[in-house]
Amino acid sequence: MNIKTNVVIFLMVSLVTETKEMYPLRDKKTDPFYKPPTSVQKTSAEIINEARHSLRTLTTKRPFTPREDQRKLFGPLSSRTSDNRPPSSFSLHSYSFDSPDSRPVSGTRLSPLPHKPKLPVSSATDDDIVPTIPQPPSNTVQARRLNVTHPRLLKATSHGNLWNDSPFYPGEGKDNTRDAICTTMTTCEGEISSLSLCSHVPQPEHNVCLSPDEQGRASEKPSPPNSKRRSRDGGGNGIKPSCSNKTKKTLQTDKTEAEPTANETETEWETNYWNEKIFPILQGLEAAETNLEDLCSLCAKLHRTLDDGNILGRRCKRRSQILKTLYKLVDIGSDRLGLSLANVILALKVSGKNLLNICKLVFKISRSENNDRLFQNYNMMGVLLDVLQNEDAQTNSEAFLYCLGTIKFLSGNKLLLNELLRKQAVEILVGLMSQIIQFYPTPEIASSDMSHLLVQLTATLRNLADLTQSRPKFLESNAIMELCVLLENYIDDKDVCTNVSRILSKLSLYHDCCMALADYSICYSVFLSILNKHPKKQDLVVRIVFTLGNIMAKADTAREQFYNLKGSMKTLLHLLRIYCDLDINAQRSQSVEKEETKEQKMPSEVEDVLIKLVRLLANLSVHPTVGRAMAANQYCVSHLMQILECKLTDKCEELVISTVATISNLSYYQSDSSVIADRRLEISKLLLKLMLSNNMERILEATRVFGNLSHYQDVRDFIFEESVYKFLVPLLDARHQDVCFSACGVLINLATDSNKRTLLKEEGAFKKLVECLQDFGCWDWQLAGLVCKALWNLMENITDTGLYLGVEDINALLDLLSSLLDEQIVLDCKWDVDLMVYQRECWEVEFKPVALRLLDKISSHYSYLEPLPGPV
Repeated sequence: MNIKTNVVIFLMVSLVTETKEMYPLRDKKTDPFYKPPTSVQKTSAEIINEARHSLRTLTTKRPFTPREDQRKLFGPLSSRTSDNRPPSSFSLHSYSFDSPDSRPVSGTRLSPLPHKPKLPVSSATDDDIVPTIPQPPSNTVQARRLNVTHPRLLKATSHGNLWNDSPFYPGEGKDNTRDAICTTMTTCEGEISSLSLCSHVPQPEHNVCLSPDEQGRASEKPSPPNSKRRSRDGGGNGIKPSCSNKTKKTLQTDKTEAEPTANETETEWETNYWNEKIFPILQGLEAAETNLEDLCSLCAKLHRTLDDGNILGRRCKRRSQILKTLYKLVDIGSDRLGLSLANVILALKVSGKNLLNICKLVFKISRSENNDRLFQNYNMMGVLLDVLQNEDAQTNSEAFLYCLGTIKFLSGNKLLLNELLRKQAVEILVGLMSQIIQFYPTPEIASSDMSHLLVQLTATLRNLADLTQSRPKFLESNAIMELCVLLENYIDDKDVCTNVSRILSKLSLYHDCCMALADYSICYSVFLSILNKHPKKQDLVVRIVFTLGNIMAKADTAREQFYNLKGSMKTLLHLLRIYCDLDINAQRSQSVEKEETKEQKMPSEVEDVLIKLVRLLANLSVHPTVGRAMAANQYCVSHLMQILECKLTDKCEELVISTVATISNLSYYQSDSSVIADRRLEISKLLLKLMLSNNMERILEATRVFGNLSHYQDVRDFIFEESVYKFLVPLLDARHQDVCFSACGVLINLATDSNKRTLLKEEGAFKKLVECLQDFGCWDWQLAGLVCKALWNLMENITDTGLYLGVEDINALLDLLSSLLDEQIVLDCKWDVDLMVYQRECWEVEFKPVALRLLDKISSHYSYLEPLPGPV
């Protein structure tokens, strides 16, 4: 014996005891390789799964959402018709605003009136800022009667408009000396209602007619100049006025400086601050020759001045005069000036119609992408979020609609989107959504404005979900649960459901969000209800199925929970049938115009739904109970084979590969009830067409299915009769480990037929297996062990190995096995700590025992070898 043989015998003797304990030899009959050497018989597919998981979950791309060309409240795909949704285009002028803005000084929110009477249109001209004010009754008796019978008519409305109780005569406005009368009336219920009665004659701009909220604030003590209170104005003193009517008259004097009216007290500091700081700015804004640049600067200066004096919000006693001056500038029509005005007006906490109109103004400006930089410069994101956070959504639903529409448009800009995230937009929007769900749990209870508002809100959250750094905020704010509740309650609103499905499909791409969704098990029944309710709404179905596919790819308990839902598989198979039929009809209609192209085409909408559905089935089938049931389901297997047969000549590669991968998972379960096993020859014929393609992914998936089906004798005969093995052997030359692994699995099965081994050797199987072991041995011990099993089966019952292999081939294999059995080679590999432990286990369990037995066979020239168990 030469030195090489002595080394081999030494290694064999030193380890033979351990080898026999792990793989006891059977000495009387030759069992097929796929029968395990243990008392528990495993299928060939189970054996290969021990080496490398043959049941695999599939991934796919997220459904594509096209970018809308125009910024509108509702896109072209919205289910809302033009007659039942608010407009995205409108005209806005200075006379659209009510002045002064009247809101009770107390912080108490009023309940909405059960009946909102329509107010008469004012006869004031465009130049008039204050609407026409009704005249008082001609005598006190009439006033007393009116006060008793119609107390509500005397209350100030949220817009500052009142009914005319006496006719208005335009001719009276010619008298410039006419006094303005301010009357305050008190109802018997103790609620203060005020009428500001001013003549129609134009008065000097510095003379102020106070609004009701300003009159109620007259007795309040002004804030110290240096005080920086940021909270809302507090409530009243709790004292109810007596049931008497009081009238006060104040003569407005023509002075160069503005003065407060007599029924309002003002500290000396406030008067000086107004005259020295604020009034000159208002004069500059009213100057006709002021240019646009100066107007914008003056607006910014006004905002700073009010802030420095701590009189932003409703704390300024002459707030109405400021607002009147600002409202006039709206007619200029400049977007830049419009945002400057909006910044100040919103800081003054307008309400009612004025809040709605200023939100409309901002919305109108935001419709042009060119204005996005203006919003960033004016820090409008924080201002708009402040409106959503501090105002009442129920009474300002339409204003909220346009405010959210603006934020939705701006969230399409990456820079502004990040700014929204920094300003707690996720938390604010989720909180608002939670409040709406609480007060309006169903669309039947909610007003149309509220449902429209939810569309804008969810669309904004959809854009925020694009940011990776938004995930913790969605989790911390419990957004996933709230979205599922919204989805369940508003199942009939297709627009809301579509937006929520888009949010969840984005979040489910991340492991932490996906697991949070999986833990909220109610979502499965919600998703199932959506699929049953809107089976033909493709953009909704594809995202729900995509989200479910992501969940089923990660959690085995989720697979079982979803499968156990009543009608879950029936729903999925029903959808599969619907979209299979749609795809077939689409192919027929395009068959005449279709031209063959070598390039891979993008999936159509129907094909995209099929891809997500098939992937969901593949991921569900990983669970043993679900997988066996699916493999035994005639409709499931038939639909998969139908897709495969129709798409073999198509260029939609992802659908073909996903379908074959699903069949591969189902072929793992080889029970008597398996439809895959019953139709294995039909499937093998389809797989043969895949092996003839030029796409390596198709070939790889087909090889994996052959690895499971070659357990059966008739499938092995088919492989030899149709020369499929000639395609399998060259796969060992592939530089891809998974391809070599799958090819080795099939060759192990094929080599059990003793009368066919010669064909495999003539095709060069032995030499290619040795090269594969040399290329991947020390990097993939599972693959190395599989190659050794294939070599063992090829050399079974060979009395003289040199007759078939040659001395050089034998020596090369001996050298390779000796080096790979050296434990030092495992220690020398540069692996991570965790991967090192895993590789060590693979070397000891998957490779070492099989390699020692193969080494024993070659060195000792055994005349008999039993076939080794191996994967399929």
